Amino acid sequence: MDLVEKSCVPCRGGIAPLEESAAQQLLASTPGWQLLEGATKLSYDFKMVDFTSSLSLVNKIGELAENEGHHPDITFGWGYCNVLLYTHKIKGLHQNDFIMAAKINELATD
Repeated sequence: MDLVEKSCVPCRGGIAPLEESAAQQLLASTPGWQLLEGATKLSYDFKMVDFTSSLSLVNKIGELAENEGHHPDITFGWGYCNVLLYTHKIKGLHQNDFIMAAKINELATD
């Protein structure tokens, strides 16, 4: 099943984060995203044409995050929107992070 067709499942902790090899495999389904800090975080630096475009993407991501129950760290300003994903409770990456990344990619191309 394609990542965009999946939904995030609540992570209550108590599980190990993804191994780097598993994160690398999932990364192939999320073009443009990068693994950071020893494959414990997932990041994308979107380039936008102006502030309004950046804000629009942030609002779309915010709505998606509320619907999925999985919330990224977002910084934005004129011409950029930086998104950082990781699962706080396990201090690393979970499949949910890649589901969100795939869905954010779809939002960014709308």
